[in-house]
Amino acid sequence: MTIVTVSASYGAGGAEVGPRLAERLGVPFLDRAIPARVAERLAIPLEEATARDESIGGLFSRMATMLAPMGQAFGASATPQDALDEHAFRRTTEAIIREHAAAGDLVVLGRAGALVLRDDPRALHVRLDGPRERRIEPALRITGENRGTVERRLDATDRAREAYVRHFYGCDPRDPALYHLVIDSTTLPPATVVHVIAAASAGR
Repeated sequence: MTIVTVSASYGAGGAEVGPRLAERLGVPFLDRAIPARVAERLAIPLEEATARDESIGGLFSRMATMLAPMGQAFGASATPQDALDEHAFRRTTEAIIREHAAAGDLVVLGRAGALVLRDDPRALHVRLDGPRERRIEPALRITGENRGTVERRLDATDRAREAYVRHFYGCDPRDPALYHLVIDSTTLPPATVVHVIAAASAGR
């Protein structure tokens, strides 16, 4: 079986590398389908599931802006119902990832996949990252937005993802010990990054 989890900071190319890697390996890619399946299982609107997905635009995104950079979670701004909803969303997301992994080959992007599948000996865990300035440049080219807007989104997204992983899993998503392979994807073209990950997966 080929199971690869890809964790990527904002601007590190995860949204491009993930599907290209799945195509290269000839396996399903799990990313955008997750919110739809979570919404179905929790009987909530797709818009709500999408907003909560990996914290972007949801409770943790708001908290990441308000709380300390260390990513403290569930401070005074969070109600018990908020906490219940977020835990239900997280548990359902984990269940979907594990079900797909149990069924066979898979590339999953984000959603703390390396931690959800950390006890699965078949999985290769990959982190894509790079210096902040080099992560800003591709976002500027892709979005066409001004630098200030991109910088704010990068910082808010990184904080939200860190808060999510720290709260639910007690880990820093930037910790290289969580991954088998860490790549500075800002210095390599996506095709090369895909080739390196595919080669690492084949060698397991």
